[in-house]
Amino acid sequence: MTTQPQLDLWEVFIQSKSGGHHVHAGSVHASDHKMALQNARDVYTRRSEGSSIWVVPSAYIFASASGDSDMFFDPSDDKVYRHPTFYKIPEGAKQI
Repeated sequence: MTTQPQLDLWEVFIQSKSGGHHVHAGSVHASDHKMALQNARDVYTRRSEGSSIWVVPSAYIFASASGDSDMFFDPSDDKVYRHPTFYKIPEGAKQI
């Protein structure tokens, strides 16, 4: 019995409305980006749920580890200028 090689894994991001943000919908297996787009369309937008599809090879997605959260997120706590309370809003300013 011979085993066939597994196709590459691609992550799928769907934009539901034009101008909106893309949301991770899931993953598909494909040999290239064209096949990944077709597979993503067939699997995740069967009922016209999307206006745009992004596919990204899973091998190119990198994430921080949960143990690194202190290193990535805590340093900004001591920079008060990053908090909106640091700034004074001018009188008459709208939509700030």
